[in-house]
Amino acid sequence: GGGVGYGGKDRPDLSNTQFFIDAMLAAGVPKNDPAIQRAIKFISQCQNLPGEHNNLPWAKKTTDDDKGGFTYNPAPGDKNKAITPAGGLRSYGAMSYAGLKSFLHAGVSKDDPRVKAAVDWIGRHYTLDENPGMGQAGLFYYYHTFAKAMDALGEDPFVDAKGTRHDWRQELFEQLKKNQKPNGSWVNQNGAFLESVPELATAFALLALSYCRKK
Repeated sequence: GGGVGYGGKDRPDLSNTQFFIDAMLAAGVPKNDPAIQRAIKFISQCQNLPGEHNNLPWAKKTTDDDKGGFTYNPAPGDKNKAITPAGGLRSYGAMSYAGLKSFLHAGVSKDDPRVKAAVDWIGRHYTLDENPGMGQAGLFYYYHTFAKAMDALGEDPFVDAKGTRHDWRQELFEQLKKNQKPNGSWVNQNGAFLESVPELATAFALLALSYCRKK
C-alpha cells in the first residue's frame, strides 16, 4: 500500500505516485506526513534493491544491470510487461529518475542505500538519446523527470560510471534545441503515451528547459 494509480487503490504505479508526492509537498504537507511516508514505502518496493525496504519475491531475482533502478509497477505476473526471463522486473529510465527524485524531495538522505543505489544505476545508464529500457517511448516525459531528479541531486557536473563528467543542464538544453521543430514545437515520432501530440511533448520540453539555467 501507499501508492497511487489510475484506478484508485487497486493498481498503484510509480508514475502516479511520484506526482502525488510532488503535489502533496507543493501543497505544504510536511515530509514526515504519514501519507508521504506510505508513498515512499511503495516507491521503495518499486526499486530493484532487495533488502529491508523491498522484500517482495521478484526483487530477489534482480539482475546486475537492473539493480538500483526502478520499475513502473511492482506487481508480478505474466501481465507485467517488465518481467525479465529470470522472473524479476526491468528497470526503466524515467521511472528510475522518478524514484530518485521522490526520495530526495521527501527527505531521504543521500547517504541512504536506496539513494546511493539509484544514483549508481543512473551513472551506469546516463543518456539523453533515449529513455533507457524503452527507447524513444516516453522520451519527453523522461527529459522532464531527468531534469527534476538531477536538479534535486545537485551534482553539477554529474560523473557517470565511466568517469565522464556531464554538464547535464547544457547537454539537456542542446538535446532539446536539436529536436525542436521550425514552428517552435516538439513532437515524438513514437506515439506511445500520446507524445506524438505536440501540445503534450512541448509542455514536457518546456518544463525540462526550465531546469537548464545555471544556478
